Amino acid sequence: MTLGSGIESSFLTELVFWSLSILIVSSAIAVVQIKDLFRAALFLIVTFLGVAGMFILLRAEFIAGVQLMVYVGAISVLIIFAILLTRDLEDGSPAHSFRIPVALVAITFVLIAIYSIVNTDWSEISAISGDLEPEVIKVFSNAIPSLSKMLLSDFVLAFEVVSVLLLSVVIASLSIVRER
Repeated sequence: MTLGSGIESSFLTELVFWSLSILIVSSAIAVVQIKDLFRAALFLIVTFLGVAGMFILLRAEFIAGVQLMVYVGAISVLIIFAILLTRDLEDGSPAHSFRIPVALVAITFVLIAIYSIVNTDWSEISAISGDLEPEVIKVFSNAIPSLSKMLLSDFVLAFEVVSVLLLSVVIASLSIVRER
């Protein structure tokens, strides 16, 4: 099996990719632009689900599952609990005077990204990745064991930080829900 043949090059995969891309970008814009905090949190959940879909397209099912459990499951529920317990939900965030500088910085980052994408010689990158193809296929065939080995040896600090984050979400959810 070579990467770039089969399902990766099919029209359906490209259609799903562009659909997810449009969904992610439009829901992320809606998160920032909508004044109703509850609806913004719902659009944030849609954004997280789209990112999980992108991980599935990249054949990173484990990371997609973690995305669903941590962000869609835990963080989004905590945000919705916090929103529902606040007063004046319909008022939203007041406008601030930084809209123009923030827009200029965002446009600058978009222009830098477009410049980088256009001026990158992608043929060199594909030639370099052609030498690594057997190693890439080996990683794809043993994804879960190799990820678990990396999580428990090389990236143990990040793994522990995520576990502390999940524990704090559980404790915060319990403290919000418990009777006063």
